[in-house]
Amino acid sequence: MKYCRFQRHGQAQYGLVEPFAGHDLITRLLVTPPEEAGGDVESLRTRRIDQIAFGDAQLLPPMQPSKIVCVGRNYREHAAELGHEVPQQPLLFFKPPSALLSPGGTVLRPKISQRVDYEGELGVVMGKTCYQPAAEEDVRTYILGYTCVNDVTARDLQNKDGQWARAKGFDTSCPVGPLVTDEIDPWTGIGVETRVNGTVRQQGNTHDFIFALDVIIRHIAQVMTLFPGDLIATGTPAGVGPVVAGDVVEVSVEGVGTLRNVIADQGAGTSIVDS
Repeated sequence: MKYCRFQRHGQAQYGLVEPFAGHDLITRLLVTPPEEAGGDVESLRTRRIDQIAFGDAQLLPPMQPSKIVCVGRNYREHAAELGHEVPQQPLLFFKPPSALLSPGGTVLRPKISQRVDYEGELGVVMGKTCYQPAAEEDVRTYILGYTCVNDVTARDLQNKDGQWARAKGFDTSCPVGPLVTDEIDPWTGIGVETRVNGTVRQQGNTHDFIFALDVIIRHIAQVMTLFPGDLIATGTPAGVGPVVAGDVVEVSVEGVGTLRNVIADQGAGTSIVDS
């Protein structure tokens, strides 16, 4: 199943995304939010609507997480390019839900930062409550689906602070989407690519993870409860770099699609939450 969240008649709706004649269409409304289905997507009630071209929909972040848990340095080459050692266990940090940004939305570089970087990643959306799963449990049963994430980072603040709350948490620093799908399997190897103004800057594959998804989820769930709708960003490949106002960043995950956002500077008198 593929689904999105979009604006319709002034309200946020979840929509089923299906292919037709070579194009993706929103064919039905999901009456129950997918993250409330307890992982049983087959039980979701739907309602027929006039079909909407997916590319014409006003998309929103496809989930409403209680938290966004991110994994740092999960690709060896990325750790090396920043001059860091490879971590011995998953390195975790948070982005607040207020950092979420819709597909097509504008990333506003905070005025207090001189360098803002893109970081394209595979995102994991939880479908069931997960806390300290048993060793024999298959953690895949807790996953609702997968999406694209851009872990936008104020690199200078990250280096200055030593911890990453400001650098990773500013409003608009977590573009996500355009949809969620359960039709891919990251354990078999899924490509992750980032383009800036059409030029490829990052190319990676989930085969290259230092810590596989099951290790990541178990590591997180040993200390905190993952709720349905929570988002996990799984780490970025090598090739991160700065962006400036006017740049267009596209994060593509094989089998998911492309997340596209424009970069702008936070202007004088403009709140960063205005986007």
